[in-house]
Amino acid sequence: MHYISSHLKLAECMSEIVSFDGQVIPPTSSEPDAGAFLSMVGDRVRSARARKGISRRVLSEISGVSPRYLAQLESGKGNISIALLLKIATALDFSVEWLVARDDPWESEIAMARFLFAGATHAQRRQVLDILETGPLKNARAGRIALIGLRGAGKSTLGRLAAAELDLPFLELNEEIETASGMPVNEVFSLYGQDGYRRLERQALERIAATHENMILAVAGGIVSEPDTYTYFLRHFHTIWLKARPEEHMARVQKQGDERPMTGSADAMADLKRILSSREVLYGKAEAEVDTARQTQTESLAALLAVIRAGFPLSRL
Repeated sequence: MHYISSHLKLAECMSEIVSFDGQVIPPTSSEPDAGAFLSMVGDRVRSARARKGISRRVLSEISGVSPRYLAQLESGKGNISIALLLKIATALDFSVEWLVARDDPWESEIAMARFLFAGATHAQRRQVLDILETGPLKNARAGRIALIGLRGAGKSTLGRLAAAELDLPFLELNEEIETASGMPVNEVFSLYGQDGYRRLERQALERIAATHENMILAVAGGIVSEPDTYTYFLRHFHTIWLKARPEEHMARVQKQGDERPMTGSADAMADLKRILSSREVLYGKAEAEVDTARQTQTESLAALLAVIRAGFPLSRL
């Protein structure tokens, strides 16, 4: 009966998403308009070719795509493959994403800003975000502190200790997901897979943002895998990346009695290093970093408290 009750509770949670302002967002069921999309891509290719001042035949020779196929594409009737579209974009000296993005890069300031932002340095990007994140966006984070990083970085331990020191509530995102679903996280993954877990993760973040002004939250390291959720997370929480060496991540998790990192894999350390390497850029989007490598728990806690007190607007500090 408990299993059935938990199953029904999770199904109910997954039937809708509640946004941080309390509005219910029903799951989307509408299919994209493929015809309109192909027509847009055709218009972009035709316009780009015109700007280059080349004929369809010349574009065909440069790209290796047949004139007949190009004619179908430009008329909005082509069923273009990604590989062929890349060839056409390359021949036009065009970024392939410019051919498929919603905003026309030649007419939209948003598209051009996106292009320039992609080529900017980290410092330049931070300056842009500081300019844009005024008023409501800055206020949206309130005094919510969130700790990110791989397992074994010390998010739960240091987060709980820091919260006690600052007299703040401490929450773990996975525990909030378990409370909402009525079952352990590993059962959520088993029954509903990664997509189901990610949907509950987003719901839990929105509930926390709606009900807490000052708090410390520990989140699972994989939160960076869902772009929309991670963007929401960065906009509604002040984030701190807890860093450590791969060997320390592994040793700390094993010290807690969790052997999963070593189970069934002779290359567990190599896998962990690859995961950390692939996520470093995303973790680097955090507002601050605390390196716990070769640090005692006391030293790491002191460093974390110093970052929080110096950089984040907690109303009670």
